[in-house]
Amino acid sequence: MATKKSAAAAPAKKNKPKMREVPPNPPSKPSKDILVFPNPNPERDYVIQFQVPEFTCHCPLTGQPDFAHFTIDMIADELCVELKSLKMYFWSYRNEGSFHEKVTNKILDDIVKVTDPRFIRITAKWYVRGGIYTNVVVEHRKAGWTPAPRVDLPTHGFESGMLGA
Repeated sequence: MATKKSAAAAPAKKNKPKMREVPPNPPSKPSKDILVFPNPNPERDYVIQFQVPEFTCHCPLTGQPDFAHFTIDMIADELCVELKSLKMYFWSYRNEGSFHEKVTNKILDDIVKVTDPRFIRITAKWYVRGGIYTNVVVEHRKAGWTPAPRVDLPTHGFESGMLGA
């Protein structure tokens, strides 16, 4: 019986979990720099849409976090926005306090400054705060640019190929 007790008392060998080491230079970090590249089709108006569903900043009055879903619709002229820099740019607001209206307009101004697009519209849908949802829509149109007339095509119902469906 003493043998059983001593075996039970011996500490069981456990495999220590392997921890990931923190890299000396993180692969990415927040930045206010928005990088660009040449528009591959500057002869054509086409819409580039960015969806940023995880925007975070905080209220300048209470310090409470604010969350928003940004949609950016842009018709580029000579320059397009490089996506990773846009991601790092949006990340840079995480620890800043700003009113919804101010930060939405600032983002528009910063993108216009580096790309000079033909058209850009930013829609910021702010999550509920105090029982109120806030949507802020801002836009810029390049002087002298006129969009092509809208073409409305007929819509058709979904066809499944199955009778009675």
